[in-house]
Amino acid sequence: MDARAAPTNPLLAAPILPTLLRLSAPNVLAMGSTAVVAIVETVYVGRLGTEALAGMALVFPMVMLQQMMSAGAMGGGVSSAVSRALGAGDAARAQALAFHAAVIGALAGLVFLALFLLLGPFLYRLLGGRDGALDQALAYSHVFFLGAPGIWLMNTAMSVLRGTGNMKMPSAVMLAVAFSQVVIGGCLGLGLGPFPRLGMSGVALGPAIAFSSGALFLLWYLHAGRARLTLRLTGIAARQEMFHDILKVGAIACLSSLQTVLTVVILTALVARFGTAALAGYGIGARLEFLLVPTTFAIGVACVPLVGMAIGAGNVARARRVAWISGGLAAAVIGSVGFAVALVPDLWSTLFTEDPAALEAARTYLRWAGPGYGFFALGLCLYFASQGAGQVLGPVLTGTLRLAIVAGGGWLLVAAQAPVWALFALVSVAMVVYGLATALVIHRARWGG
Repeated sequence: MDARAAPTNPLLAAPILPTLLRLSAPNVLAMGSTAVVAIVETVYVGRLGTEALAGMALVFPMVMLQQMMSAGAMGGGVSSAVSRALGAGDAARAQALAFHAAVIGALAGLVFLALFLLLGPFLYRLLGGRDGALDQALAYSHVFFLGAPGIWLMNTAMSVLRGTGNMKMPSAVMLAVAFSQVVIGGCLGLGLGPFPRLGMSGVALGPAIAFSSGALFLLWYLHAGRARLTLRLTGIAARQEMFHDILKVGAIACLSSLQTVLTVVILTALVARFGTAALAGYGIGARLEFLLVPTTFAIGVACVPLVGMAIGAGNVARARRVAWISGGLAAAVIGSVGFAVALVPDLWSTLFTEDPAALEAARTYLRWAGPGYGFFALGLCLYFASQGAGQVLGPVLTGTLRLAIVAGGGWLLVAAQAPVWALFALVSVAMVVYGLATALVIHRARWGG
């Protein structure tokens, strides 16, 4: 271990599990707030009518794709690079990496803004958008993606802070942004109080304004020297090596985000072939997964700086222990929930419907998919650990394997007119394979050096 880093960096010596729990706790609250916002925003849109709901369904995968790329994928690359530099005791390099990260975040935000302003109509038509639903989708999308630079910069700044081991400030800002998004979107979208009723454009102004404000605050916070490193926006020359250190993790990890969205889209299309009840049952189960993933994400994000600093300090053995403890914790927490709903699926499904056919489909899905949740959590958490180590290609390829199983196996099952339970069983198999394959990749990976 680097003697320079050890005395000033408790994350290199503190007990792993208590430290991991301490870092994860604020993340759980913050990530959970994003799920609550999604539910509240859906309620707002529902009050605008059926066409608005259909339009939101078209835009939502693109909104989630941007969030996963900016916060989880590229954000992981930023946290990894910063934490490895701090672990090696090189504060100047960490400071320079923060500047390069801000440049990447700003450029990526501008790319998303241009992409969806120019190609949004084509993309939403490709997804099946027509007539009023397409108009509502574009009304939301055009305003939402005007805020794309703010969303990317806020998630980038939070990732820099997480790379230093600071989880409280990013979580506090995320909670404030979530609250602001709900208030602004509700007031401007539905015309509450003295505000005009702007419809979908008003709902979209919620995240656009809230995230942009959060970005400005965090950039000021870093620039003012309030954090462990100071973000300098002048006097630092752009260096290809710095960009590469971030992008070698972040850019490859963006493929994982694309695969995740594609897996959901393909699976939804396959289940839809079995009828409305099957699709409703799958939707109920997927809604539970949507609430469980933030918990895994919170643990994974917390383990990135722990792994990264250990790698930077040359303590590969500690980095591996962090990875396995994090993965085991996520698997235990999410797996216990999975087995509970597999044994008593009505604990969850009856919260959303009383339709007998939909309830039976939900029971079937949860009984098959529930036991796979723990394996999926294991794989996802180890994917974050690999980001901290700066070696993410293997876990991304195991995500490709999961996608291939769902797409290829699902197509064969549909072609053979197999019952819907077979498709749900395939979902569970894909989760188990993903978790075990990722564990094998991490076991055989050569970290450090």
